[in-house]
Amino acid sequence: MKIVPHEITVRDLYEDYEDNDEGGVVGYGGKLDIRPAYQREFVYKDKQRDLVIDTLTKSYPLNVMYWADRGGNEVSHAGGSKKSQGAQYEVMDGQQRTISICQYVDGDFAFKGKYFHNLQKDEKEKILDYKLTVYVCSGTDSEKLEWFKTINIAGAELTEQELRNAVYAGPWVTDAKRYFSRRNCAAHGLAENLMNGEYIRQKYLETVLKWINEGDIEGYMAEHQHDANALALWTYFQSVITWVNATFPNYRKLMKGLPWGDLYNQHSGEVLDAAKLEARILELIADDEVESKRGIYLYVLNGQERHLSLRAFDDKQKWAAYEKQQGICAKCGEHFEFSQMEADHITPWHEGGKTVAENCQMLCQFDNRSKGKK
Repeated sequence: MKIVPHEITVRDLYEDYEDNDEGGVVGYGGKLDIRPAYQREFVYKDKQRDLVIDTLTKSYPLNVMYWADRGGNEVSHAGGSKKSQGAQYEVMDGQQRTISICQYVDGDFAFKGKYFHNLQKDEKEKILDYKLTVYVCSGTDSEKLEWFKTINIAGAELTEQELRNAVYAGPWVTDAKRYFSRRNCAAHGLAENLMNGEYIRQKYLETVLKWINEGDIEGYMAEHQHDANALALWTYFQSVITWVNATFPNYRKLMKGLPWGDLYNQHSGEVLDAAKLEARILELIADDEVESKRGIYLYVLNGQERHLSLRAFDDKQKWAAYEKQQGICAKCGEHFEFSQMEADHITPWHEGGKTVAENCQMLCQFDNRSKGKK
């Protein structure tokens, strides 16, 4: 990891400044991504913005900023080429300060009743000659990701996925955002009722990446960083949602936020009867023993009772069974203290057993947990 301090004048920073709305904000001769296209739009409120400009007019020091070097290039200063060859740097801390400065010089707002063009020549020069302290970081993808997490401690923090997008920026990320995180994007329209989180803050994208690559988000992004588009990811997502809608055609709010991609990966090759699944779901919803209704959808696919959070015996029922058995494990016949034993259903739930005193027996921890592994 290499971190090098530089002094950048406001004049250099503002050179070729351009705000393309959702397309991002660039400056520094077109070499700096001030707000990359993958990030949500956020700017200071008027009071915060005015404090930044006040600092410049009084020549007070402004907090240091951090840029990421995308290609290991040295920072070029005034006198260099003004023609952008593609952004070489990206603001990772100081984004709102940078935008506030550029917007003021660009005439977007007034400070103390004056726009930048209203200032006297010497006042303009004082602001344009103001030197900003910028630390430029270069290193491997993993080093930069750790560094970004370290400095991402104040202001409008970036999400984990936004940090990953910064490290693996390229045509793939840009296209993935088109599908998964732009306002009114296709993924939100297709699966809003099944997905959790703010899609604009990259939650949909993060979730689908976990699904498609078994949790290894960064591995998938590294492999596909330079792909021309994210069509493969979008096609996969459509397949997941189509499978969900066909397998469980009767929508319930319980379905929102379940790990549908993981379930698709595991069960999409099976022949499933939607009508039979629906009938079983209705039974489980009506079953008072089932405390986790959301887990019903996982259970009907893989049969694992742990998803249902079946009702447990309370302490009164456990003590009653313990006293009745005089501390003797119902399986191995040895004596144990109460704290060394666990409650067990004599007749299992899947055979119709209920969580009532008459159906409770105490087993030693070893026998009860061994039973659960069979």
